[in-house]
Amino acid sequence: MGEEMEVEDTKRLLCRFVSENGDKVGDMLDLPVDCNVEQLGLICNAILQNEEKTPYLFFVNEKEITATLIKALDPTKLNTEDVIDIVYEEQAVFKVRPVTRCTSSMPGHAEAVISVSFSPDGKHLASGSGDKTVRFWDVHTQTPHFTCQGHNHWVLCIAWAPDSSKLASGCKNGKIMIWDPQTGKQLGKVLSGHKQWITALSWEPYHQNSDCRYLASSSKDGDIRIWDVILGSTVRVLSGHSACVTVVRWGGSNLIYSASQDRSIKVWRSNDGVMCRTLLGHGHWVNTLALNTDYINRIGPFDPVKNNQQVRTMKKAQLKEFALKRYNDVVQSNGERLVSGSDDFTLFLWDPENEKKPLARLTGHQQLVNDVKFSPDGRVLASASFDKSIRLWEAKTGKFICTLRGHVQAVYMVAFSADSRLMVSGSADSTLKLWNIKNKKLEIDLPGHADEVFAVDWSTDGARVVSGGKDKVLRLWQN
Repeated sequence: MGEEMEVEDTKRLLCRFVSENGDKVGDMLDLPVDCNVEQLGLICNAILQNEEKTPYLFFVNEKEITATLIKALDPTKLNTEDVIDIVYEEQAVFKVRPVTRCTSSMPGHAEAVISVSFSPDGKHLASGSGDKTVRFWDVHTQTPHFTCQGHNHWVLCIAWAPDSSKLASGCKNGKIMIWDPQTGKQLGKVLSGHKQWITALSWEPYHQNSDCRYLASSSKDGDIRIWDVILGSTVRVLSGHSACVTVVRWGGSNLIYSASQDRSIKVWRSNDGVMCRTLLGHGHWVNTLALNTDYINRIGPFDPVKNNQQVRTMKKAQLKEFALKRYNDVVQSNGERLVSGSDDFTLFLWDPENEKKPLARLTGHQQLVNDVKFSPDGRVLASASFDKSIRLWEAKTGKFICTLRGHVQAVYMVAFSADSRLMVSGSADSTLKLWNIKNKKLEIDLPGHADEVFAVDWSTDGARVVSGGKDKVLRLWQN
């Protein structure tokens, strides 16, 4: 046994580092089989000439190296003549700590809380409710800030401008209002034009327009409208769906994506309203869409790692440049990817800029798919369903990873932590659950709500989670 161990220790392998996009870096290396993750990190940083040590994950044959090189390899297939590709992926620089307890329960709404959202800079928190109001909350003192009145029906959706300067809210009467989070006052005119209720709101990404003045809305009336919120008028109406438009997403490459109960997804050019293509395949209503650029588009010019210090010192043009570079980093390998979830229990993965055919059909859910999200690093896809489960998929290929079970009723919504290592889900069973994406296990159960949890959001700085639902109370969760 001792001799065998000795042979094992002296064995060396020809290796080379490859980026996640497939680019080979540096020369071939002759590495000992017991080379560990830390050593690989030092070598990789040296080859890439990184001044600061960047943390990386390493993979061989799609298997992560967690201890030593040899432990990640199949010894039966080991040939010392072969060159082994070690794929390196940059890890999120900061680590989000799991939320473990409810630090605050914030009453105030008189009806169910339908939507909750942290501002992109992590400083503000807003909620929309069936009591016709929008509320702003102070995240530090965990107290109510402003109650915004003006809607005369349920507030169904809210959306922050990417520079955090304003919040849009849409109601069941088809009206959209813009609010100032600093004062709680209404900005400009009420945006009216839709004939039925508003289903979704999406701002133009910061790297396309740092003035944050254009907003897209979708409605049950079958139209999508683009608004100039400064002038308070409709810029253009995108018509083409034959039923309720359930969701609208403003992509990063001048494209707008809409999904509808007419079972189709449409891709529009935002600058002239031309419909580029219709994506077909779903057999029932399409409920939800997500882009692999959602997180980047959401945080705009903010950098949660540097704690937004630079935002205060940089000029608008620099911030726009910064946001654009970050967007390009995300799309350079695969372009802007879209995933859709439907009442037909399936999801489709699309390359919507170039292809009418889906890249993959994701099956396995036993009931309708209610929410889909890409992890911020764009590697994992999560889908929440009325079948009480959440499924994880590989974002690039749509390959099934695993099912997360634990909820005992429908799962309404999921939200990832900024470092993509954790995910929180809200369910009709009145609980939130925190999942560890790495080991695919339930990290902690978060009970506390008295009824169904409709909405959850994780702040961009990773510090806190907010949830709201039928019990009319917002809850804040922290480590």
